[in-house]
This record gives sequence, structure tokens and C-alpha cells, in this order.
Amino acid sequence: MSEARSFSIRVRVYYEDTDAGGIVYHATYLRWMERARSDWLRALGERHDAMAGQGLQFVVSEVDIRYRRPARLDDLLDVDLEVLEVRRASLRLTQRTRGADDGSLLADATVRVAVMDRHTGRPAPMPKRLLDMLGAP
Repeated sequence: MSEARSFSIRVRVYYEDTDAGGIVYHATYLRWMERARSDWLRALGERHDAMAGQGLQFVVSEVDIRYRRPARLDDLLDVDLEVLEVRRASLRLTQRTRGADDGSLLADATVRVAVMDRHTGRPAPMPKRLLDMLGAP
């Protein structure tokens, strides 16, 4: 698999990430996954603001997430992504959140992100440079 098709970031659980029970609030995992996708694009040389300048943006069109074990205050976590499928106007990714110390799986998701024309709200083709990097058919 090409380096462009996988990526990982490290996050720490802060008090603001937890719920009243002291465990990570379910929506926080989605925020971290979004952050991993943004940092991945940046690492590939694409930026959201540059895409916006071209009248394009990525939007999440589908998420299927499963929570397996709780993360708690001060835990150090790895949030990764792997590209499963590349289409002309969308990507399907798997994303996982794991304990940094032991690699235990805390949450995993399949995410579809689509490229949208910011002006019309309609699907749009992904930038060619990105398609080429990801080995699109």
C-alpha cells in the first residue's frame, strides 16, 4: 500500500473530551477522526482552504462507527486512517482509534467522504493530483 493511502496522528484525552462519567464522549472520536483526515490531506500537500479556493470541499456522506472500549482522561491515543476505495468524487476510508501504549482498539469506523462543489452543493470530481497520488483507477 502506498504511503499516501494510510496515515496516523496521536492525541491525548483532555477533560473537555470526556462526559460526566469520565470517559471519552462518543462524538469526540468523530472529531479526532476528522482531525486525522485534515492532517492527512495536509501531509499530501492538499489543504481545505486551497480546495475551497477552487470551489470544492470534502463532506462526510456516511459514517458507520463502532465503540469497543472506553478511553479515559489523560490517555494517549493513535487515530489512523486507511484508504479502502478511491472513486472520481469520493473516498471510502477505515479509521481506528487505539491506545498508544498497547494498541488496543477503542473505536473503528468506515467513513465515506465526497467532494462537493461549494456553490451548487452537487458532487464534483476530486483534484487530479490527489487522484493520482491515491492511485485512482
